[in-house]
Amino acid sequence: MLTSYGHLTYCSNIHAGESWHDHFAKLQEHIPQIKEQLSPGRAFGIGLRLSNEASIELLKDNNLPVFQDWLKQHDCYVFTMNGFPYGGFHNTRVKDNVHAPDWTTVDRVEYTKRLIQILAALVPEGMDGGISTSPLSYRFWHTAADLPNVFTTATNHILEIVDYLIEVKAQTGKLIHLDIEPEPDGLLGEGKEFIDWYTQYLLPLGTKHLQERNGILEDAAEAAIKQHIQLCYDVCHFAICYEDHAEMVRQIKSLGIKTGKIQISAALKAKLPAEPGERTEVIDAFERFNEPVYLHQVVAKQTDSELIRYADMPEALADKDNLDVTEWRAHFHVPLFIEQYDVLQSTQQDIRKVLALHRHQSFTSHLEVETYTWEVLPEEMRMPITQSIIREMEWVSKLLCCSSI
Repeated sequence: MLTSYGHLTYCSNIHAGESWHDHFAKLQEHIPQIKEQLSPGRAFGIGLRLSNEASIELLKDNNLPVFQDWLKQHDCYVFTMNGFPYGGFHNTRVKDNVHAPDWTTVDRVEYTKRLIQILAALVPEGMDGGISTSPLSYRFWHTAADLPNVFTTATNHILEIVDYLIEVKAQTGKLIHLDIEPEPDGLLGEGKEFIDWYTQYLLPLGTKHLQERNGILEDAAEAAIKQHIQLCYDVCHFAICYEDHAEMVRQIKSLGIKTGKIQISAALKAKLPAEPGERTEVIDAFERFNEPVYLHQVVAKQTDSELIRYADMPEALADKDNLDVTEWRAHFHVPLFIEQYDVLQSTQQDIRKVLALHRHQSFTSHLEVETYTWEVLPEEMRMPITQSIIREMEWVSKLLCCSSI
């Protein structure tokens, strides 16, 4: 739905269903109720997540025109998509498989092209569309010696997407951008790594590629890359890495890199007391969020302010007695509207800071709530999905419109 600060939606990766038939059934079940509560009498935007399987099926037979008719009937529109998870995302072990296939593979390229084709058909005239995607690969799949080749291969595949996006714009007049989403332990795990890749790989390789392919000047080539390859600013991921949001937004803007989407999401955090009993209470609280479906990377701060990165919650729990560690931040998307979880807290204040920066000087037109963990939360925290989505969207809307923070 359109707000004074951009189009606000939630990501449909909250809904199970890997086939198009199953996922469409979930949209039909939930979207009309959510729209009626949040956007009666006004168009409602959808953040669409399609698995690889669903992306293939949606382009078959009459499925896409049927979906377009349904959107029109319910006064809905699609302006952003989540192209990060390729395969199963619910009721299965996801963990590091969320990165597979990565950007070193042709499968990732072809999947993304299908999403672009679909979004170009769905996004309304005069509106840009964005597709968030993985941070190239998963860090622990590669040795240090492999990394230059991995970066180069992945970047060249992304430049194939740039070529395709330029063609789509020329043919349809619609601007679609690919939004790279840094995530802890992704090959681009934090803001600095994203900037380094963008300036050291994407722009040098990309400007040369576009100059040779299209016979354009260097400035025009760089402008095309910056138009079509943007940043997905996932607040949860940046908060886990203890990012200074104001400085990160400033750096991105100063380099002329665009932000395609803010994903509004919260992580878990807590100080780790030195006193044994209090420390055990905090560790035990974190352990309740140690579940087997998703990766729950932990970034710990030490007394010297240096960071330790644990690939998943079990590794952090195994180092629980390390008294040099004074704080944990864990990649577990928790409800936005709750800040205190007994002895744990959420990174809700990071959301407030990022949206305050956005309200002061907008840096994207796409805002997407992304809490996908309702099924794996501790049981007493679970609520009906429709009610949960509405409550999160209302919380963000109020924060955008009324908060002074």
